[in-house]
Amino acid sequence: MLLVIDAGNTNVVFAVHDGEAWVGRWRISTDDRRTADEYAVWLLALMERAGLGPDCVTQAIIGTVVPAALYDLRRLCRSWLHVEPLVANHELDWNMDVLVDTPAELGADRLLNGLAARQLYGGGPLVVVDFGTATTFDVVDAQGRYCGGAIAPGVNLSMDALHQAAARLPRVSVGRPVEAIGRSTSVAMRSGLFWGYVGLVEGIVHRIAGEMDGRPRVVATGGLAPLFSEGTTLFDEVAPDLTLEGLRLLAGQNRDRFITDFSGQQAHTAFGHPDNS
Repeated sequence: MLLVIDAGNTNVVFAVHDGEAWVGRWRISTDDRRTADEYAVWLLALMERAGLGPDCVTQAIIGTVVPAALYDLRRLCRSWLHVEPLVANHELDWNMDVLVDTPAELGADRLLNGLAARQLYGGGPLVVVDFGTATTFDVVDAQGRYCGGAIAPGVNLSMDALHQAAARLPRVSVGRPVEAIGRSTSVAMRSGLFWGYVGLVEGIVHRIAGEMDGRPRVVATGGLAPLFSEGTTLFDEVAPDLTLEGLRLLAGQNRDRFITDFSGQQAHTAFGHPDNS
C-alpha cells in the first residue's frame, strides 16, 4: 500500500491507498519541532485502529511546503515503516510541461493540484482554487501545460491579522453569514471575510479566464472549499482532497524512482544520491 503525506503550513495529512481506494486518512497540526518518534506514536496507533499495520506500507511519498518538517517525516518512513519515501519536487516526472520561470521555487502543492485536476477532469483549460493557509490559483491551459497562477492570503490568515491589528475587533470563526449586512461586530466581520473572499476568488478567476483560450473548468480544493462553494456558482467541481490525489498520481508516474531494497542502513534519495538530511 502507498502512504501519502501532505505537509502544509497548517496541517499534515497522512493517507493510505490500497491501489483502489483510500483506506485511511488522518490529520495533525503542522509543527516543525515534532520528531519522527512523535509522528510514529500518533500515526501507528491510528493505523492500528483502522486495521492497518506498519508492514502494509510498501511505498511512501511526501509533498511538503514546510522544508523544516521534511527531515522527521523522512525519518518516520525510514525508521518506523522501513520504506524510502519519494519527495515531490520539480525534478520528478510530472507528465506535463511546467511553464514557469523558476520551477524550483514552485510549491509542490500547486503542481500537485494542477496534475490531479488535469488527470481527473480531462485536461484543460483548468483553474484550481486551493483554500489553504494561502489561497492559491493554479492554471492548466488547453494543451495540458501548467502555467502558474496567483497567490493571495488565506481567509484564516486574514482573520488573524484583522484581530491582531485592531484592538476592539474579536477573533471570529469563518462561516457563511445569513445576511451581508451585519448588525453586530462579529457578524459584520464574518460577512466581510466570507463575502470578501467570494469576491476575491470570483474576481481573480475572471481575470485569469480572460487570459486563456476558452472557458476554464474551475475546481475548488482545500478544507474550506465546501464552505465557499455555497456562496458562488463559480466552481464546476469541489474536491477537498485534490492534493492527496496528486501525490497518488505522481507516485504512480514515478514507480521506477522508488527504492525497493531499502534496509534502513544507508538511506538514499529517489535519485540515488546519499541523503544526509
